[in-house]
Amino acid sequence: MYDPTVARLTYRALLGRRRALILGALPLLLIVISVIVRGLVGADDQTAADLLGGLALATMVPIIGVIAGTGAIGPEIDDGSVVYLLSKPVKRPTIIFTKLIVAIAVTMVFSAVPTLIAGFILNGNGQQIAVAYTVAALVASIAYAALFLLLGTVSRHAVVFGLVYALVWEALFGSLVSGARTLSVQQWALAVAQKVAGGDMVTSDVALPTATVLLAVVTVAATWYAGEKLRSLTLAGEE
Repeated sequence: MYDPTVARLTYRALLGRRRALILGALPLLLIVISVIVRGLVGADDQTAADLLGGLALATMVPIIGVIAGTGAIGPEIDDGSVVYLLSKPVKRPTIIFTKLIVAIAVTMVFSAVPTLIAGFILNGNGQQIAVAYTVAALVASIAYAALFLLLGTVSRHAVVFGLVYALVWEALFGSLVSGARTLSVQQWALAVAQKVAGGDMVTSDVALPTATVLLAVVTVAATWYAGEKLRSLTLAGEE
């Protein structure tokens, strides 16, 4: 289910000079802001939770997920180079699964690691806030990578749709409409973070059992459907 050659090519595409600069911009901004806030406010648990929740989990993680998830396959489909990959004796689900693993790894490195660093800068992991939001970033990275990889497989406008979901649905509607939060990867990840933190500094509108099931279902379903779409794309090309 994992092909090293496909993985190497995907890593090379995602971590090229231009894309790597884009991926590194938000984490760097988060750390710089954290240093400034710590210098101005000092070690404050509520400030740490607000910054990690508002900037790291709500903004940085989904945007990096969009870049990594759609970038893992979208450009190959857009420029037609995916035909060469599909001509190789590699099963289509293997291609998708390998690209998913790469997208997850890239999203985790560029989101969870900076979140942990920022958390320790802000309050030294007081009340487990840094670790809780890091776990949330790790969990969210898996679901975002699967969702946005699917978008990259089915649409040429995957980046736009991904940003609309991340910034409009989750950030805007999620803050205004309580029902929308149930269908939010951010809230599912926060449910896991709430369990890790154990206090009232991290909260979620979704219960942990529900969040766990939804995270698993969305990840598996998105990965499976992406594999099916890639298989149909192959058949269309062969015809």
